[in-house]
Formats: sequence, C-alpha cells, structure tokens
Amino acid sequence: MMHCFGAGWEEAKRALDMGFLISFAGNVTYPKAQGLRDVAVKVPPDGMLVETDAPWLAPAPLRGKRNEPALVKHTAEVLAGVKGVTAEEIAAGTTRNFARLFGLTGLA
Repeated sequence: MMHCFGAGWEEAKRALDMGFLISFAGNVTYPKAQGLRDVAVKVPPDGMLVETDAPWLAPAPLRGKRNEPALVKHTAEVLAGVKGVTAEEIAAGTTRNFARLFGLTGLA
C-alpha cells in the first residue's frame, strides 16, 4: 500500500504495476491538490484505498483540525466526484480492496 499517496501519475502507475494499492487521504480534498485528484481519476477501482492519516490531514471542510476515522467520508466523496461514481461505490470498492490486501473474508 502506498500510504497517504501524494506523488504524480508516473509514480502511481509504477506502484500499481508492482501490485501496490494507492491510498488517498484528506490531502486529496485540498483546493491546491488538483494534480493529486488527476492521479485519482486514473487509478483503477481495484487499485485504490481511502484513509484518514489521523490525526493529520483532515479533509478540506475541517482542515487544520484533528482528523479522525469518521472524516474519511469527505475524502471518499471527493474521490467519487472526480471519478464520476457514488460515494457508496468508492466505499464498496475500497472495502473490497482492504479485505483483499489484508486477507480478510466476510468484509466485502
């Protein structure tokens, strides 16, 4: 897993080609993070995770405050918007990816 990914598409593609998942945190919601959102558009659904990076990197609506797991919904909503899917689809896909990554059954 590429934790709290913040690089460009070339780095993401290289990581995906090696079997890594790209994990997006609250920084993808920041107004100046268009480049990161552009990367998110290209990451396939089976290559993506969403994380909080708590207690840091609270999503844009709460930037500067303490981050917590409940705020990951803001990150998922931004990713859904740029990918043209629903937040529920992002949640379902990233839950499947999480379960696959950690070898969990019955989660997705």
